Amino acid sequence: MLVQVRRAVVVSAIFFLLLGLAYPALETGIGSVFFSHQAGGSLTANGSTLVGQQWKGPQWFQGRDDPDNPAATGSANYGPRSEAFVKILEARIKLLHSEGITPTADLVTGSGSGVDPDISPADADAQANAVAKANGLAVAVVRRLIASRIVGAQFGFLGGSYVNVLQLNEALARLH
Repeated sequence: MLVQVRRAVVVSAIFFLLLGLAYPALETGIGSVFFSHQAGGSLTANGSTLVGQQWKGPQWFQGRDDPDNPAATGSANYGPRSEAFVKILEARIKLLHSEGITPTADLVTGSGSGVDPDISPADADAQANAVAKANGLAVAVVRRLIASRIVGAQFGFLGGSYVNVLQLNEALARLH
């Protein structure tokens, strides 16, 4: 019986070393070499590129109007005839106008998830004049910055082009 226990312990130790340590280390190494961006995660010094953050003030590009609490995902599910929804939209439009931003549909409405980190190039361009003015930059410089951060459709045909607001604002901060 002692021989059988010893064999079981040896086999368990071998499989632990192979499947518990060597295989995960190999997979991690392959991921780090061939998929370094994905394996490295989405965190930057200012937040996650996968979760929308609020940027306060006209000197920053604004994302879609999402709540400050990323744990509270999901939309409010207001219908198009909801008076509360109309009041919310009017307040958002007024805020954008006060910052010198031309409101677009995406900047006024929230995303379905409530934490969308991306905006369309048109939404970024709608903010270019206000951001340039607030930062004392030429509008052409801000538009070149936007153009440099546009990500095209996946595989060239899936979805539309977008700009990650966090990465755009980090690039804007580096201009100073």
